[in-house]
Amino acid sequence: MDLAEKIVPGRLIQEVLRFRRFKKGERSTYLKLRITNRLGLHSGRVPRGSRSIVFVCFGNIMRSPMSEALYEEAITRHPEVVVNIASAGLNATPGTPAHPWAIAAAQDFGISLEGHRCTLLTRAMVDETDVIVAMDFQNQVELLSRYPDAESKFVLLGTYAGASRPIEIQDPFFGNLDETRRCYRLLQTCVQNLADSLGAMSTPSTVESSTVR
Repeated sequence: MDLAEKIVPGRLIQEVLRFRRFKKGERSTYLKLRITNRLGLHSGRVPRGSRSIVFVCFGNIMRSPMSEALYEEAITRHPEVVVNIASAGLNATPGTPAHPWAIAAAQDFGISLEGHRCTLLTRAMVDETDVIVAMDFQNQVELLSRYPDAESKFVLLGTYAGASRPIEIQDPFFGNLDETRRCYRLLQTCVQNLADSLGAMSTPSTVESSTVR
């Protein structure tokens, strides 16, 4: 590996390793996502009129519960928007509390995740929600593999990062508390932009706000 790192860029090596971690049946889906994103073609957004959103990540212990909490805070600036919010994990163990780093980092934003308990994403949740907002390509690959019929519902939260094309919001689980804080700052930017975009799309006649878990 040392010789390879001298010859091949580190990012390319990481990409190859990431590709190999996918199941054989998922690799073509991953490549398609990467290519369309690179070309700026993968830019799905939460559509006008959406009435329910589920934020998803791998385990529902760090990124998605914080996104849910940040959204509930951000949407208060748009009382005309009525959207039911929840979060879930593609591989969650139901009832598990938030990660300690998540709880600590959330406090910097005035948010408590101490009462959070994990929810596993189910077929019923996919069927009943209008939009499922994922954090990274791994989430999207798993969603597409499990629920190919619901592809039109899947959106990457990094679409709202303000970059020229959608970005991935990496899992801080394998990092540390500082990386979790950086992740949450990015989540805050994306979620605020998402809430603002829904506010801009809402009709003036919608005057009631209802956000539920």
